[in-house]
Amino acid sequence: MAQEESRRPKEISLLLDVLGVKGLLIVIGAAVFGYTYINSVKLFSWIDDQTFGTRDYILKKFEIMFIEVEPHRITIALLAMSFGSAVMAFIAIALLGKIPLAIFVAIVLFFVGWKSPKPIVDYFENKRKKQYAVQMVDALNLLANGIRAGLTMPQAIGMVVDEMPAPVSQEFNLVLQQAKIGVPLEEALENLKKRLYTEDNEMFVTSVNILRETGGNLAEVFDTIVIVIRERVRLQLKIDTYIASGKIQAYIIGAMPFMMMLMFGSGDPEYFPLLFGTVLGIVFLIIICGMVGIGMWVIMKIIDIKV
Repeated sequence: MAQEESRRPKEISLLLDVLGVKGLLIVIGAAVFGYTYINSVKLFSWIDDQTFGTRDYILKKFEIMFIEVEPHRITIALLAMSFGSAVMAFIAIALLGKIPLAIFVAIVLFFVGWKSPKPIVDYFENKRKKQYAVQMVDALNLLANGIRAGLTMPQAIGMVVDEMPAPVSQEFNLVLQQAKIGVPLEEALENLKKRLYTEDNEMFVTSVNILRETGGNLAEVFDTIVIVIRERVRLQLKIDTYIASGKIQAYIIGAMPFMMMLMFGSGDPEYFPLLFGTVLGIVFLIIICGMVGIGMWVIMKIIDIKV
């Protein structure tokens, strides 16, 4: 081992003697350039996905949720959440003389601001889907009653648009508008299923399209779908009640290390300077945050039960 360690400085000095500092830097630069050139497609695809791809993803989700926002406003918001928050936090903490802590907080805020927009948008989309699933019971009841009263399918959909709140009224109104401009009703319903895919929409669209071709009583089918949806919603609410304790445990476990930091720091005034003012303390803080994040992720995956 000692001989191998003694050889490495000699090899490095030999490279410096043969190539020189500039030559060695040129070799390293050429190797980096070659790697980036070979993987340029993957690298540019990754960069595009992390920049413009995020903006396009958010714009697409906003369009699905009937939210109108100009693209440049999304870009400004993304920059403010990542670069803006990181720079402001770094300047504020650096002015207090805590450079290591300022670097750590800036990196954390940059990473969080960079990665959080997609999960936030997905959260609101899933919330809207759950609200839509709950409203589908009343919507299908209105459709069934309208068809029993002698209305056509487009007329019954129009009644749902007039009587129901968003998001059901928004989605059914788009179906109705597409049908008015000449899109076949079957295709408009298929677009609804693709735009807002749920198992309830799958049953609804499939049953309507099949019965419009083969004939049958749509009102009775809608009544059956309503029963299925009600049972699913009831089961989901029951599961949510059971996993609520698991979520509380996950939050308590995630907050416990930081509460212990506050407890020890309040008792020992020299605790926080060692933790936030030294490189070793910052490294251990990063490890703690990473382990807490992994633990929270594992717990959330365990208690995520699909109905």
